[in-house]
Amino acid sequence: MSNALPTSLMSALIEESLDAVLIIDEHCRIRYANQSLQTLCGCTESELMGQPLEALLPGATAPYHTDYVREYAIRHKSGTAIPVEMKALDLGEHDGLRYFGAFLEDLRPRRRMEEQNEALLARLEQEAMTDVLTGIANRRAFEAEAAQMMARSRRTGKPVAVGIADIDHFKNINDEHGHPVGDIVLRTVASRIVDAARATDFVARIGGEEFGLLFPETPPETAIGIAQRIREAVAASPIPADGAEMPATISIGLATMTPGSELDDALASADSALYTAKNGGRNRVEAA
Repeated sequence: MSNALPTSLMSALIEESLDAVLIIDEHCRIRYANQSLQTLCGCTESELMGQPLEALLPGATAPYHTDYVREYAIRHKSGTAIPVEMKALDLGEHDGLRYFGAFLEDLRPRRRMEEQNEALLARLEQEAMTDVLTGIANRRAFEAEAAQMMARSRRTGKPVAVGIADIDHFKNINDEHGHPVGDIVLRTVASRIVDAARATDFVARIGGEEFGLLFPETPPETAIGIAQRIREAVAASPIPADGAEMPATISIGLATMTPGSELDDALASADSALYTAKNGGRNRVEAA
């Protein structure tokens, strides 16, 4: 009893395969195309038989090497290019002609999945660098941006100004009006700081009611002017919250990072200047 499977079973497997299957002869003429290939390129079997391989693979040549994988673009009947991965096989000679076979996988589903994964990773990365409450950058993003600014500073020799802005009497706002009102104040102050800063500046919520400020290539006197503008923008009008008008001000401490200095040292200096601003009456800007 023979263990060989009927040829009809093998033919049915190839014909019903989800992968497109193609056979060409040594003259690069199409001699077989299963139903999946016909669907992929939008052509009927009669339209494909005897046609040169170039009808499907623009600029392609016959796959004379065995067992390799390459990416091509199949030309759909409509003219659309469809990316495929092709694994070609040397099928040997038959009746004096050499034949080559190929399995073709439509890469569009894989590409869509890759694009979706990339978009998801980008969104997750963005979320990891964003403060959930205010929608601005968080401390992680602040530290990453500071590192990039300092790298540029080492090349240019220009300083980076660092600031810490703190909402005055914020604990009283939470205690007297509740955390939902406090959240409104935080979001509004964050928005006003971002709007008042320059396009090149970087603003982040670095903890509680504190905001980190980065002013690239900015000398101390210029940084003070920018910080004053930010302070004035926050204090310009009360914040509507829970049917009331909430006055809000900020105090800002500034320091300068010169090429080679550390962010932690600059933040400590800015924090010391902020303490001076708080003790000096709040709603002030002080530089270390």
